[in-house]
Amino acid sequence: MNNPTTGFNLIKALSNAKAYQHEVSAISVIETHISWVLLTGSYAYKIKKPVNFGFLDFSTLDQRRFFCYEELRLNKRLAADLYLAVVPITGTQDDAKMEGTGEILDYAVKMRQFPAELTLCELATNKQLSTAEIDQLSKIMAMFHQNIAIANLASPYGCSDDIHYWFKDNFAPIKALLTDTKQQLQLQALENWGNQEWFTKGEVMTQRKQQGFVRECHGDLHLSNMTLINGKVTLFDCLEFNPQLRWIDVINEVAFVVMDLLHVQEEQLAFRLLNRYLQLTGDYQGVALLRYYLIYRALVSAKVALLRQAQQQINPKSLSPCLSYQAFINLAERYTRPTQIKLIISHGFSGSGKSTLMAELSENIDAIHLRGDIERKRLYGYFAEQSSESTLKQGLYTAEASQKTYDYLAECAQGILKAGFSVIVDATFLELKHRQRFKNLAIECKSDFIIIDVQASYETLCERIKLRQADASEATLEVLDHQRQWAEVLTTDEQFDVISVDTETDKVLETLLANDHDQRLKALCES
Repeated sequence: MNNPTTGFNLIKALSNAKAYQHEVSAISVIETHISWVLLTGSYAYKIKKPVNFGFLDFSTLDQRRFFCYEELRLNKRLAADLYLAVVPITGTQDDAKMEGTGEILDYAVKMRQFPAELTLCELATNKQLSTAEIDQLSKIMAMFHQNIAIANLASPYGCSDDIHYWFKDNFAPIKALLTDTKQQLQLQALENWGNQEWFTKGEVMTQRKQQGFVRECHGDLHLSNMTLINGKVTLFDCLEFNPQLRWIDVINEVAFVVMDLLHVQEEQLAFRLLNRYLQLTGDYQGVALLRYYLIYRALVSAKVALLRQAQQQINPKSLSPCLSYQAFINLAERYTRPTQIKLIISHGFSGSGKSTLMAELSENIDAIHLRGDIERKRLYGYFAEQSSESTLKQGLYTAEASQKTYDYLAECAQGILKAGFSVIVDATFLELKHRQRFKNLAIECKSDFIIIDVQASYETLCERIKLRQADASEATLEVLDHQRQWAEVLTTDEQFDVISVDTETDKVLETLLANDHDQRLKALCES
């Protein structure tokens, strides 16, 4: 089955209900640049095309059989209920049978069929993707990445040279399909940027592998490979055809999802997912490579778009609405451009609503949200919502523990700023020395500096603390009263950096932006 006509005949034969051992309600075919998927009602069958693109080779029957079994193995990790078996296709090209007997023509991966309109790509395209799905997804990704196999240091996977090889591998196929001079120049600029960024960050890539962040990931984690089944986000279609593209840095995989959300113009959801993932894993050091991987993933998607467009000369109806070369390449270009970064710190008592507001703000201004309560617990081996049973000035809340926490927040913030992203550091910042330290950090990193002073009445502070359940903060009324006694008020000099907001008002975020006296935050929202 090594020519397009033979493949077309086989798919035509399998489009007949008599080719199946089970009842068929209707048959439709979804075609990508590397496979056909036959939908029969209860079951879906994925058949690999006999193609060789360099980065994958399905050109022989043995290869297609091997990769069918790899696909089954890998997807059982995330979608065991969907992936059922590898089955033979038998008979003749004109009278093929799925799961039949006799001479084997090819193989298919048998899956339970699910509604195509419930993929996260479709939901996003129709503006129906919600925070509920994003929050589920961030937890699934975090748990998956923390439990999958870690690359052996002696393996070739995830090495700096290997990473950049696959980055560069996108350019030749794209160049071969471009005729527009402006597009060619745009692509060349991206290639130049990638070479320079790799030269700068190659050592970080090597360190990430040594630290165990290169793992056997999904490999192709974009919105079209995620769906809702009974309200639960399910990830499917792991990349089976090339282990080098699957054994990758986990932040590379995160970048793919973030990029895809940005592509479908879900900017707030993209940064919500990123921040929740980072808060669950603590992998803020990975942000150093985030820009590189965002551009890499946009390039991969642009390349796939062009390959599919080339195949559409035969079947023009197969293009997914999520694919557009120019949109992807413009997104890649966007992340090569420097932006004015901001270091924002919160200021306020426990119960003032800082964390809720800072989370909302981070999603609106494309910032990384560092939450002090979570990082304090992580430093001492606790999960975010796990009680340490610490009391005032004891356990996690001694002066030494607080200093250690602010030191770590400063270290993370510095790395994020140097990676070219704005950062919000969410803590009480009731001591002048901590506020001054972060202002100095902003000066060092050439970023703007903003203090968001979050206020609420004492009665409201008390009520919120009493109502807290399963929160990273362990502040009690005793802690609140202690804070009010020793807190160092914002100085006259600091007022130049302050934006104040009352969280007892309606539409707090809008109020914050309205009180943004020199439009520093609003400018970020509109950029």
